[in-house]
Amino acid sequence: MLAVAVFVSGRGSNLRVILDSPALKNLIQVKAVVGDKLYCPAFDIAKNFSIPVYNVGKKEGFISFDDLEIILKDFKVDLIVLAGFLKLIPANFVRAFHNKMINIHPALLPSYGGPGMYGSNIHRAVFESSAQVSGASVHFVDETYDTGRIIAQKCVDISGVQSPEEIAERVLSIEHQLLPYVIEKIALGKVFVENNRIRVET
Repeated sequence: MLAVAVFVSGRGSNLRVILDSPALKNLIQVKAVVGDKLYCPAFDIAKNFSIPVYNVGKKEGFISFDDLEIILKDFKVDLIVLAGFLKLIPANFVRAFHNKMINIHPALLPSYGGPGMYGSNIHRAVFESSAQVSGASVHFVDETYDTGRIIAQKCVDISGVQSPEEIAERVLSIEHQLLPYVIEKIALGKVFVENNRIRVET
């Protein structure tokens, strides 16, 4: 059983998909949910599943990433999933969980990534570029925003959309397919790093 921690910043729709996934039910156990805010709706989902919640950051009453590292290692966490987590992870923490931390990004990397490229900012940029396709990417996390090696991507047609909000809706549906798929492949030992590329075994 793969021990997983999920990092969140918002409503937690990807957390919900992970917890509700029939494919993941007997493969993973979510040991902790971590947020960068005092409260976000994703915490309610965690509490409904009796999953402990931790607030990480520099604000009063929050724990540090150093303390969080200790907690997650005590839980023997095998995989950290950034599911809409908006803060840059400190380099020391990334190194402590090398190739054990993944992120879901609501665009087709390496386009539309980097600082400031999150949420509605991404979809507005995609819309204004007149791109005809968008999608989602799952990648390993490294020390900078959205530059880790890509594990899997899924495209969606946006040729007929009328607004960035329409793109967001279509991409979110793709995220909800892609993230559980990648987690399942990792849990089954079917994701390999070879020649600086990622291979996912079918």
